[in-house]
Amino acid sequence: MTNKQGYAAYANNRIMTATPAELTLMLYEGAIKFCNIAIDAVEKKDIAKAHNNIVKVERIIEEFVATLNHKYPVAKDFESVYAYLSQRLVEANLKKDREILEEILGHLRTMRDTWKEVMRQAGAGR
Repeated sequence: MTNKQGYAAYANNRIMTATPAELTLMLYEGAIKFCNIAIDAVEKKDIAKAHNNIVKVERIIEEFVATLNHKYPVAKDFESVYAYLSQRLVEANLKKDREILEEILGHLRTMRDTWKEVMRQAGAGR
């Protein structure tokens, strides 16, 4: 087995055995990664790479929206945040604007860090 095949098997196993909370964290990490790649691509004027990675962030945000549990009142707040991020991602993609991407990245990091804290507290409460 090559290194790539081994890593792919590991990554697949990690996803298949993850809890819903861990999957959410992985999505936040992925969105942050793709946003960073898009920022780097914008700086290097690699329009196609910037576009492709912004679209990846958009798809992750779409997944967050699709999986919101509306039985909790906070879902409405998250829906508003995700709508804002989606709108800003479209704008960033149209303009290939690094500043907008940096703003989005900041929001994603904050949300990821908050999610990590929720996971930590939930684990401590068991």
